[in-house]
Amino acid sequence: MKLLRSLCVVMLVSGLLSAALNAEEKKKSRVLMLTQSAGFMHGSVRRPAADKLAVAEVAMIQLGDKTGLFQVDCTQDAASDFTRDNLKNYDIVMFYTTGALPIAEADRDYFFKEWLTAKGHGFVGFHSAADTYGDYQPYWDMVGGTFNGHPWNAGDTVTIKVHDAAHPLMKSFGPEFTIRDEIYQYKNWQPEKVRVLMSLDMSKCKPSMPYHVPVAWVKNYGEGRVYFNNLGHNETSWTDERYLTSITEAVKWIRGDLELNAQPNPELSAEQEKVAKAAADAAKAK
Repeated sequence: MKLLRSLCVVMLVSGLLSAALNAEEKKKSRVLMLTQSAGFMHGSVRRPAADKLAVAEVAMIQLGDKTGLFQVDCTQDAASDFTRDNLKNYDIVMFYTTGALPIAEADRDYFFKEWLTAKGHGFVGFHSAADTYGDYQPYWDMVGGTFNGHPWNAGDTVTIKVHDAAHPLMKSFGPEFTIRDEIYQYKNWQPEKVRVLMSLDMSKCKPSMPYHVPVAWVKNYGEGRVYFNNLGHNETSWTDERYLTSITEAVKWIRGDLELNAQPNPELSAEQEKVAKAAADAAKAK
C-alpha cells in the first residue's frame, strides 16, 4: 500500500497526551483520506514532494491527534488502497478528489452497498469531492450533487447563511459568516435526500444568482452517515478553526458520540430558491 502517515507529530505535547488519554474511553476511529486528482489538482491536496503530505492531509492528521478521536492514513493511490480488503480496516472515508478515480467496480459496489451502509461508518467529502465521478450516479447520489461550475472563485469573499446555528456541525460558524473560498453550484441536486446546513446568501454575494446554492449538508446512508462541505479550496480554510471544529463534530456524529438532526429539509431548498431569485432580481434592478 502506498499510504503516508504522519511521523512528525510531537507526542510529548501535554495537550495531545491529554487527548489520547480521553480517547481511551472509546477506540479511535480509523480514517482513510483519499486526495487523488484524476482531474484538476487543487493546491490544498498538492504534495510538495513524494515524501511530504499536502496541506489538507496534514490538517486532518493534526486534527485527529489534537482531538484524540481518529487516526488518518492518507493516499493518492485509489487503485491500490480503496479496495474491499483495505476498507475493512477503516471506519471513515474522507475524499478531496477529482475526476473518475481508478477504483475497481467491485470495490465501488462494496463501498456503496455494504461498507458505507454499516453503522459506525461514514463519508466526509471536502470541496471537489463533488467534482468526482460526475457521470456515475451511485456516487453523486451518495454525495448529494455534482459540480456544475463555480461563479464564486478562490479570490472572492462570500457570505454564507447558516440555517440552524444551534446544529452541532454549525455552531462554530454562527448564524452568518464571510469567507474567502471557491464555492460550487450543483447539478443532480437532490434536496429530498439531504439536510442542508448552510447556503450562499445571494443578497450579499457577487454574482447574485437566482437559484439556491447549498454549501454544506448531512444525510443518512443506510446506517452510515455522510457529511459534505464545499469549503476547502483555499489552503487558508484548513487553518480556519470554524471549519476544523465542524469536521470534528461530523466525526463525532459518524462515530455515534452525538446525535443530530439529519432529516432531509427540501422545504428549505424550495424557500431558498425563492430568496435567491428575489435577491438576483433586486441586484439586476440596481
